[in-house]
Amino acid sequence: MNVLRSLVSRCTRLAGALITCTVALPVNAENVSITAVFKPDSAYPHLNKFKNTTPPSGYCAQHPEQCADNQMFSLQVPIQFDSRTPILANHASQRQGAMLKAPARWRELTVYHETTREPERVRVRIAGIGSRYRTDDVVELVGGADDYRAAHSVLWGSSWVNSPSPCLYSGVGWFTTTTYGFFWKTPTEAVCAKQAKFNVPWMRLEHLDFAYELETPNPLGMSSGHYTGSLNYSVGPHGDFDFGDVMLPSDSALTLNFNLDVQHTLKVDIPPGGEKVEMVPAGGWQSWLHAGRKPVRLFRDQTFNISASSRFKMYLDCQFGPGNYCYMNDGKNIFVPIDVSVSLPAGLMDGSGKPVSRQPLKVGEEYGVVFQPSQYVDRQSGKLHFELHKDAIDIVFAPNMPKRYSGTVVVIWDSEV
Repeated sequence: MNVLRSLVSRCTRLAGALITCTVALPVNAENVSITAVFKPDSAYPHLNKFKNTTPPSGYCAQHPEQCADNQMFSLQVPIQFDSRTPILANHASQRQGAMLKAPARWRELTVYHETTREPERVRVRIAGIGSRYRTDDVVELVGGADDYRAAHSVLWGSSWVNSPSPCLYSGVGWFTTTTYGFFWKTPTEAVCAKQAKFNVPWMRLEHLDFAYELETPNPLGMSSGHYTGSLNYSVGPHGDFDFGDVMLPSDSALTLNFNLDVQHTLKVDIPPGGEKVEMVPAGGWQSWLHAGRKPVRLFRDQTFNISASSRFKMYLDCQFGPGNYCYMNDGKNIFVPIDVSVSLPAGLMDGSGKPVSRQPLKVGEEYGVVFQPSQYVDRQSGKLHFELHKDAIDIVFAPNMPKRYSGTVVVIWDSEV
């Protein structure tokens, strides 16, 4: 009979026939890493979700087609379960036989940015559970059978590929004369049990396979970088992973360590020559040159292409300043202010969730305006609007004033919000 190697039993005789027994369960924890990445893909700009990058193991590594059909993803950990007593035929209590209960309800954990410590919420549920049981030759246990496949079914009343309610069938079981590999989906957090029809002198579950579902936060609202966090499950009788009172685990805890990697894109392309902006009246200079008619506005709209998957802020730096505006200068001592604003493509919003049209930009990082994507924007067109401030029109066109003004305006797109 196989016994749990890490199980320690101690019995002490007290006052004649009175015996006190204690059982010390293992306190080790098994750790497993789950990784996911968000990296914008121009081929799928509307797919704003993390991609699970955890290498599969266990059931889904052996039967990928079954997991694809059932939309499952599994991991295997080396936690084994050994029977501490024989499993008796037709046992009355589910807890005295072969049973399992998985933590199938959604649970939340917090992951934190590695640098800024920004918190984000992640939700996890265990969607399936399995293992491979081992015992004596099943044909001998049932007193003879046509073959060992039939003997497994006779021993438990049905095949282990067919899960007991409320667990659900997942597709494949595999077996030998002494083993049976299985995997059951767990739609609800409830006991799924098999009743032995013959005595089972010992039994071992050789490992723990589990499938999980993962709900990650919206990556468009997250900063670039790594987010980490952990979720702990208890393993053993009446724990999160519960295999009854007979089957005892080699580890009493399972820790899931999460690492979410956010790789945002923020790229701005200005067409060749777009770095030189000449503000002119609507329709050109003809009315001023031929009729002396003072323009109402001097302006220029400059197109740019933007790719963005995260929030960013915009602000100005100026050659002539500081102040509320950037300025142009005549080369001596006359300064005239410029209004600068921006219009962004659909999918990029202001702080209130509205489309961005002619949003004024201010001088200085502390006055940066924050914008937020509702979806990944890939090489979409926006506009910078430059316009001579309305109060400067009369100054520029007054008699004997300079005819040329210039200055440098730096427009900054900053992903460090």
